Amino acid sequence: MTRTITGDDVQLVTFRVAGQDFAFNIFQVERILRYEAPARLPKSPDFLEGVLQYQGGAVPVVDLRKRLGVEAPLKDETRIIVLDMDGGRIGIVVDAVTEVMQIGAGDVATPPPIVQGLSADYITGLVGRDTRTIIVLNTGKLLASKEKLELQTALAGSR
Repeated sequence: MTRTITGDDVQLVTFRVAGQDFAFNIFQVERILRYEAPARLPKSPDFLEGVLQYQGGAVPVVDLRKRLGVEAPLKDETRIIVLDMDGGRIGIVVDAVTEVMQIGAGDVATPPPIVQGLSADYITGLVGRDTRTIIVLNTGKLLASKEKLELQTALAGSR
């Protein structure tokens, strides 16, 4: 079946964390980098791995694997996805980036009511593909307001 591309299509960058498929909207993704160990910052919050020099500035790096409470071994496929977030940039460490997919906006399902609380804030929608479910994440909600403030404080202290 051939699909016609319409204005309602959405492009997603899909990636894996601990065997689960996730995605970000492509408009939020600036670049995908090979993993490079970030420089650690003293007295930084637990969720902050450190900072990476990128395009003349320091980009904070958060390991999504640790954020989701799963094992975070480094592999050849480990990547850092640089996101545009709230007018700034943030790097997100993932196990592997798998593909860029184009789907109809109607193919992104609203999370069911059972997905309540904090985790629901992270999730924009769900996409069913073959036998897998891809969780589309909301980049603006990956960090709580308190964490964003901690991040700004840690970065300001490193200058």
